[in-house]
Amino acid sequence: MFKELLPSLRMLIVMTLLTGLLYPAMVTAIAQGLFPGKATGSLLRANGQVIGSALIGQPFTDPRYFWGRPSATAPMPYNAAASGGSNLGPLNPALEEAVQARIMVLKESDPTQKQPIPVDLVTTSGSGLDPHISPDAAIWQVPRVARARNISEAEVLLRVRKHTEGRTFGILGEARVNVLALNLDLDTLAAK
Repeated sequence: MFKELLPSLRMLIVMTLLTGLLYPAMVTAIAQGLFPGKATGSLLRANGQVIGSALIGQPFTDPRYFWGRPSATAPMPYNAAASGGSNLGPLNPALEEAVQARIMVLKESDPTQKQPIPVDLVTTSGSGLDPHISPDAAIWQVPRVARARNISEAEVLLRVRKHTEGRTFGILGEARVNVLALNLDLDTLAAK
């Protein structure tokens, strides 16, 4: 029996070293060498401190900031450990109630805004963690943010355009604006 167990034990040790240590160390080294920012989580910093990741949304409710898509994670919004959609179908009354409540909050935040509210400001994404909004959703918020920061709408719109990313490889997805990066840029502008 020991004669049969010894080769299995050797293989276990070899495979553990290969797949548990060498392979992960090699992949990490390659990722750090080729994509250092992405390999560490696409972290965004302000004043030398990590503020968040460009890959995970954050809750903003202050009128001075652009607001992202609502989060479907509970009990904390944008909780990566609880990532997932709400699974509420289009005919579910709970979805309609949630959307109507979000519409009311947006209307109360800027009573002067008469344009239709973009759908991504009132519906959650598939993961519930989306850090992006559509350019239309950002433009819809420009008047509120400009008033709250006491700067011109043209300056805020310029920042929105600066942070608008095109389609991936020119064909995949839609144009988008990273909310956290845009808000950090506006804070940097305010500090000057």
